[in-house]
Amino acid sequence: MTVPPITLPTSGRPVPAAGADGILRRQRARESSARTYARSFPIVPARAKGMTIEGTDGRRYLDCLSGAGTLALGHNHPVVLEAIRRTVESGAPLHILDLATPEKDDFTDALFATLPKPFADRARIHFCGPAGTDAVEAALKLMQTATGRRGVLAFTGAYHGMTAGALSATGSVAVRERVAGGAAEVTRLPYPYPYRCPFGVGGERGAELAATYTERLLDDPSGGVVPPAAMILEAVQGEGGAVPAPDGWLREMRRITGERGIPLIVDEVQTGVGRTGAFWAVEHSGIVPDAMVMSKAIGGSLPLAVIVYDQDYDGWLPGAHTGTFRGNTLAMATGAATLRYVADEGLTERAAVVGARMTARLEGLRSALPVIGDVRGRGLMIGVEIVDPEGEADSCGAHPVAPEVAERVRSACLDRGLIVELGGRFGSTVRLLPPLVITDEQTEAVLERLTDAIADVSGQQRGRRS
Repeated sequence: MTVPPITLPTSGRPVPAAGADGILRRQRARESSARTYARSFPIVPARAKGMTIEGTDGRRYLDCLSGAGTLALGHNHPVVLEAIRRTVESGAPLHILDLATPEKDDFTDALFATLPKPFADRARIHFCGPAGTDAVEAALKLMQTATGRRGVLAFTGAYHGMTAGALSATGSVAVRERVAGGAAEVTRLPYPYPYRCPFGVGGERGAELAATYTERLLDDPSGGVVPPAAMILEAVQGEGGAVPAPDGWLREMRRITGERGIPLIVDEVQTGVGRTGAFWAVEHSGIVPDAMVMSKAIGGSLPLAVIVYDQDYDGWLPGAHTGTFRGNTLAMATGAATLRYVADEGLTERAAVVGARMTARLEGLRSALPVIGDVRGRGLMIGVEIVDPEGEADSCGAHPVAPEVAERVRSACLDRGLIVELGGRFGSTVRLLPPLVITDEQTEAVLERLTDAIADVSGQQRGRRS
């Protein structure tokens, strides 16, 4: 299926298609070996609008990565461009540290209007450096200051960022094993993951065991856990493979932490602003955390990160957590415009409906394409776990992971004009994070291209074994 043509803005400085190879070559020569997405997608984007990216060679791609969930409205949405234009033409200071500005005041109004009322009524906000990882650092420091404790409770499969404290709370061994030490003492707890249940039972029983284990470990005087400063979790694990936490389990985590005086931090960096079919993922379970970490989509495609927390924890001294780029006026303007547009246009509900449709369609392919081991997610945060269907299944019925096959699926998608990324514990999950403005026709095109890519790779896999 082809997507109808769209009008893309013309660049004032066009890049010849022949120059793409040179640009990629210079990138490889000059940028660090830590670059990531550039390795998976050897393209040179020149223009973009909505869900479509156009490379310097004229090829167009449907973008199901959306800046790792940053682009709630896709690329260069008119609401975002108008907010930038209006702010620049107003003469507003674009960089103002943490001084009060009309743009900051308006952004805070817009943000607080989206929060669950019991949380918003007692909320304070802190503007951080413009990345989610700095907001995680701020949240951890806030709770360490408030409680006088140091330790943190975090979960298997978690991803919270790459700076010291956030990295300590992150679960990935690959990104942590070469970095000595850590900024906090972390106790790792089991996160419910029905397809690969840490207890080998799956389903609701697995979530029940995870909650029971957590409670008993914290209450065991010989369990080795010193009373911690906070628990931090994701209501849907993003980099962990689009794994949604059961609502009942989240309510248990809130009960367990509340009864023991442990502040609960919910990382909404990727799940926020309608992504999961609720404006904030905590709304599915109805829990009220002590702090929420927010970034990505709240800036309307520009860098912005904040923590919002219960006023009882506001025990910081001036300068306790600072950063030069806390005063990004443009991001506050585009963020406020995006938050209001998502709310006014019903895009949260749209994400729930379209996400359910996509998940159901993909789930229906499992019998025909057995390399699809599991389909999961919430709203427009979807994971398709790729497996070796001929490998022996475990006690939960999960077949062995197949990261090499998943990589071929990603490449086959790119060949078909579809950008998807991998994630999950083993890098074996194809992740879909389309913008909330995805059209019905684009939805069909994404499903068709992804299905075709998986079917093609599956056939090649069978051919190798025959």
